[in-house]
Amino acid sequence: MTLNEGLSQNDKGKATKTLGAMKEKPFYYGGQAVIEGVMMRGRENVAISVRRPDGEIDTTSQPLANIYRGRLRNWPFIRGIIVLIETLALGTKALFHSAQVAAAEEDEGISPTLLWGSMALAVAFAVVLFFVLPLLLTRYLVDPYITSALLSNIIEGILRIAIFIAYLKVISLIPDMKRVFAYHGAEHKVVNTYEAGMPLELEYVKNYSTSNARCGTSFLLAVLVISIIVFALLGRPPLWLSILSRVVLIPVIAAIGYEFVRFGAAHSQNWLVRGLLTPGLKLQTMTTGEPTDSQLETALTALKKVIETDSSQPLDSNNQA
Repeated sequence: MTLNEGLSQNDKGKATKTLGAMKEKPFYYGGQAVIEGVMMRGRENVAISVRRPDGEIDTTSQPLANIYRGRLRNWPFIRGIIVLIETLALGTKALFHSAQVAAAEEDEGISPTLLWGSMALAVAFAVVLFFVLPLLLTRYLVDPYITSALLSNIIEGILRIAIFIAYLKVISLIPDMKRVFAYHGAEHKVVNTYEAGMPLELEYVKNYSTSNARCGTSFLLAVLVISIIVFALLGRPPLWLSILSRVVLIPVIAAIGYEFVRFGAAHSQNWLVRGLLTPGLKLQTMTTGEPTDSQLETALTALKKVIETDSSQPLDSNNQA
């Protein structure tokens, strides 16, 4: 029996009203898990809800910078680069904030130097681990035994994906990361509930999946696969030029990857598109966990806050927009 078949007339009325609001103001809400909480991004604002040590939920909301909601964000391929910058900047800031709240420390603000410095280190680590390391391994351990540039790039791409999966497996063993992944699952559940047009209530949210077609995990996998094609077009240039290409072409590959994930999410009912999305959805089992009621409530608070701020009117269980 599907969820809709088990609804009362009153519940169906709630769902119909919610769907009507979604049609009037179509927008894909989304966010990311942070330490003991969830960040949600809306049309004009971002909300962060974090569970404090005393059990209460601390929620903050702030407007988005113009670059994240301007006209350029609607331009194909350009928007992918903007979303990448947005994810890194907002995500890093949200992580710092959530760490302070979860540790019951006074939030004195984050200095730009610390914020951008931390983000730069994270990006550098990711580039070296997922792009430069596979290249070096292939160049020194594989290339001496093969002559095909295409095969070399394919092997490098397979190594890149293998390193990425191994990295996810290792960090998933860390207890604190398991909790973050559970909040990631909570974020997906509440977004899926909202997009299904159902009331944002715990009893409904529990029934939805922890996977989402627009997940960042699926995006990263798409980037790694697309990079194989892009780098294969370059052949096998000198090592220094190969390393440079792995760095400077990341925004281009990310832009293509974003368009793929965006298209896939919009056409997920098509069997062919669904098949292409399946690997990313399967990989999400490594970055999401089944959340507790407490974690779901935290994610619900963040989503409700950002919707309420967008609509500039109170939000209750009978009115989602």
